[in-house]
Amino acid sequence: MGVFRDDFLWGGACAANQFEGAWDVDGKGDSVIDHCMGGVFNQQKSITVEIDPDKLYPSHDAIDFYHHYKEDIALFAEMGFNCFRTSINWTRIYPTGLEDEPNEKGLQFYDDVFDECAKYGIQPLITLSHYELPYELVRRYNGWAGRECIALYEKFCYTCFERYKDKVKLWLTFNEINCATAEMGAMFGTSTVQGFEGNRANLYVGPQIRCQALHHQFVASAKVVKYAHEHYPDFKMGCMTVYLQTYPATCDPKDQLANQANMRNRVFYTTDVQVRGYYGCWCKRFWEENGVEIKWEPGDAEILREGTVDFLSFSYYMTNLIGTHDDLEEMEGNIVGGGKNPYLEASEWGWQIDPDGLRFALNEMYDRYQIPVMVVENGLGAMDKKEPDGSVHDQYRIDYLRKHVACMREAVKDGVDLMGYTWWGPIDLVSHGTGEMRKRYGFIYVDKYDDGTGDYSRSKKDSFEYYKKVIASNGEDLD
Repeated sequence: MGVFRDDFLWGGACAANQFEGAWDVDGKGDSVIDHCMGGVFNQQKSITVEIDPDKLYPSHDAIDFYHHYKEDIALFAEMGFNCFRTSINWTRIYPTGLEDEPNEKGLQFYDDVFDECAKYGIQPLITLSHYELPYELVRRYNGWAGRECIALYEKFCYTCFERYKDKVKLWLTFNEINCATAEMGAMFGTSTVQGFEGNRANLYVGPQIRCQALHHQFVASAKVVKYAHEHYPDFKMGCMTVYLQTYPATCDPKDQLANQANMRNRVFYTTDVQVRGYYGCWCKRFWEENGVEIKWEPGDAEILREGTVDFLSFSYYMTNLIGTHDDLEEMEGNIVGGGKNPYLEASEWGWQIDPDGLRFALNEMYDRYQIPVMVVENGLGAMDKKEPDGSVHDQYRIDYLRKHVACMREAVKDGVDLMGYTWWGPIDLVSHGTGEMRKRYGFIYVDKYDDGTGDYSRSKKDSFEYYKKVIASNGEDLD
């Protein structure tokens, strides 16, 4: 008998804004990401208020999954996927978010995608909001800082539920919702500044707006979860967070306390609300020290209690150090900040590779909440070299995958109820952090480059066959 359960979900994860392309096709409106241009390592991507036809926006074409979905899903099936996580782009369904009636062509596209998945026995795991806030809601309400977004999000979700109720049973309300507690939450789909233009590194949204916007997302998520439980009892509703594991830099008790506070604010702030139904006991002090005063509406507390999720999912890529001493060396290029760990190697983009940290994360989450957990993003972005014969020998990606799956097995032996694993970017796509194509994650190579050139052809990397073997053995054969 193997370690992973017989119904373990193996697959991959993508986001509409990072791989669909066709940004203005068939009635689709513009989302926040459609206003972002590309960046590079150590240089944040830029934002424009208006779309400039003379500038390159990576999301506009991406890898054109919109017109290649049959080919791509067939390749996923060949690898043995029984689960595919993707998102529904809000602006395909409601182009500005304000319409009374949905866009039928957008609805039909996802019907076609889900039907293609069903043909191969692949179960969709759908994220309802993956940094795809309609940009018109930024102009009108400053994004989720405006409570008006709650009702508009409900309308979008209920439309999706009713349309796809026979095709989708696993749902996530928001992607990496805890990014809102960090400054990077400003352009990661939570809220933004009306009229802002320029380098994203210069965009600052203070704690008051971020926390209030996040509260609105909590309420929206809880309402949608409660509605699903009441109307679609066969749905399983989940939350999704980025697990930003940090370790104390030293054994100095001050470093221990600093790390505890960091983990609370960066991770448990959101999962406590979505899983337990209430804010953590430390939040009051956090709000007071950061000048935050959450505006509650009557019934909010009850809504949060009644709208808790069925399972908890998270992304896991790296770990960092937190310390109070001046000699802590910062990791270069690390998007979330943190100190360098001398015991770990790092990727070409400065992300420290820590498979044991995934085992630690799974135990922390399951111990704390005692509901099923799922790793819905994990992967390695790297600069792949395509050989003259078209092959890509990505042994580094195979090694990364092997070590992380091995540590998941250990977590299951520890007693963690692990539902599944979806590798981030099973096919090359646009990096969210920098907008680059050269930061490749996929088992499938896409002929598309940062200057917009490429013929969009797909080809298998060495890691394709390795993941196929891992899935076929239900995680037993890692050699």
